Amino acid sequence: MKSVSKLGWLAYGLAATVIVLDQIAKAAILNLLGTQAGSSVPVGGPFSLTLVWNQGVSFGLFRAEHDLVRWLLVAFSLIVAVLLTGWARRTERLAMGLGLGLVIGGAIGNAIDRIRFGAVVDFLDFQRLGFFPWVFNVADAAITVGVVFLLLDSTRKEAAA
Repeated sequence: MKSVSKLGWLAYGLAATVIVLDQIAKAAILNLLGTQAGSSVPVGGPFSLTLVWNQGVSFGLFRAEHDLVRWLLVAFSLIVAVLLTGWARRTERLAMGLGLGLVIGGAIGNAIDRIRFGAVVDFLDFQRLGFFPWVFNVADAAITVGVVFLLLDSTRKEAAA
């Protein structure tokens, strides 16, 4: 078995951190707002904490109202996380390690929700900005930022051989 690179360990640690922070935040929100969808607490300006049970994929797209779809989404998320974990093992670039860690952690965080609740707990609500119609969570934010890191990494020039 190949050893894990230094940045691979960084990716794994970051993924674990995202999972823990995501699950702590979701537990706190459920404690604060209860389980009634639409429960909301204004925080300041355009930001509120609003409970949304997301049965879809990212940002509520492709709603998964049937149990079979729920479990297919769980399987897909976990398969992606496992494949990215293998990729992270050998990464030697910081942006890639950060991106992989964030995406892995976010995918597992949301998969845990689907397993536990049948839907993902979303609560970060900036809808009052008018151009941002989604409610999301820590895992979603991690996936989004992780993809940005992966895209940035993909634009780097290969070193001349």
